[in-house]
Amino acid sequence: MRSVVIAVGRLKQGPERELAERYRERFDDLGRKLGFRGLDILEIGESRARDSATRIAEEAAAITAHIPDKSVLVTLDEHGQNIDSASFAAQLGRWRDAAAPAAAFVIGGADGLSPELQRRAKLRIAFGTATWPHQIVRVLLLEQLYRAATILAGHPYHRA
Repeated sequence: MRSVVIAVGRLKQGPERELAERYRERFDDLGRKLGFRGLDILEIGESRARDSATRIAEEAAAITAHIPDKSVLVTLDEHGQNIDSASFAAQLGRWRDAAAPAAAFVIGGADGLSPELQRRAKLRIAFGTATWPHQIVRVLLLEQLYRAATILAGHPYHRA
């Protein structure tokens, strides 16, 4: 199963990008042994429209264009489900075992994701009730993907 993170906004050079890349590489290394075919990160430019509805619609169109066919769609949403790491790992394992071709993880822009993308999502995840900068959400997601791989592999990185 291929994994792709589609994020509105770009990470500039610096510690957030370095940490994100470190977790992406770790997931790639371990994930290939577990039946995951790599982890791609696609950055979508933020819409410059004046009103939020237009920004959300423009970003949704750009996101949708990058979602692989027949993907399991997962959105990162402050109103999503708080899911523990072991449950997240188990869900990834189930999608992989069901031969899902891809899992697409979507991080929206400052105005959020379109209602249509939210409806299409098989899973909506929140990292707590706090509001997080999008750069940090990306790092948190990549760490959780790596952690999920370690759980599936029985690696000691995750200690519950």
